[in-house]
Amino acid sequence: MRIDLVTLFPEMFAGVFGTSIIGRAAERGILDVHYTNFRDYSTDKHRHVDDTPCGGGAGMVLKPEPLYAAVRDIREQTAAYERRRCTIIFDPAGDVFTQKTAKELASFDQLILICGHYEGFDHRVYDLADRLISVGDFVLTGGEIPAMLVVDATARMLPGVLGDDTSAPTDSFFDVLLGYPQYTRPREFEGKSVPDVLLSGNHAEIARWRREQSLLATLRHRPELLPLAKLTSDDLKFLARQNEIL
Repeated sequence: MRIDLVTLFPEMFAGVFGTSIIGRAAERGILDVHYTNFRDYSTDKHRHVDDTPCGGGAGMVLKPEPLYAAVRDIREQTAAYERRRCTIIFDPAGDVFTQKTAKELASFDQLILICGHYEGFDHRVYDLADRLISVGDFVLTGGEIPAMLVVDATARMLPGVLGDDTSAPTDSFFDVLLGYPQYTRPREFEGKSVPDVLLSGNHAEIARWRREQSLLATLRHRPELLPLAKLTSDDLKFLARQNEIL
């Protein structure tokens, strides 16, 4: 997958994308990450990318010309990706980013992520976007941190990115439900033990325990997710018993 980040601060990504899982994915050629500083596309001598808002008001607004020029240049240079490309702007009006969104984005061959700043974009910039995404109901200084989040979550869905391709399906939210508790050695730690079932060698019982623990965690902490999950008859019976207890 090719990732194009359109940003005023490409240096912000170096630490995050140069290490750990994302860094290794780039080294193996699974991710091809590019940075475009749209200040380079400003045409005035002071390289301005923002201006005062029409009609007055506080702050500055990102001008349309540099962003249009930057995105058009990326698209022209990557014409081969045209049919499998998604251009994203981060905006409070967008769809809230979820694991489902990450799976959807992983189906594209190219993502162009436009990172805003200041008081936002000239409204005409939104015509560049195929999709608006919000990462939550809070305010950030710019779009770089949301872009890091989206790339990290999406990259995990790509074959070969994780050391074990069975890891992603066990993550919280992969199938809507929260994840089950994980344990490792030592068996005893400060009076707390690894559940016996995990050491039993009975894979069917381990799978059942993990499913039930996932259901229980979701019931206790995020019950609003349960109607969205694909639940079996055994799942429903287990939840009914837990509701009686709780």
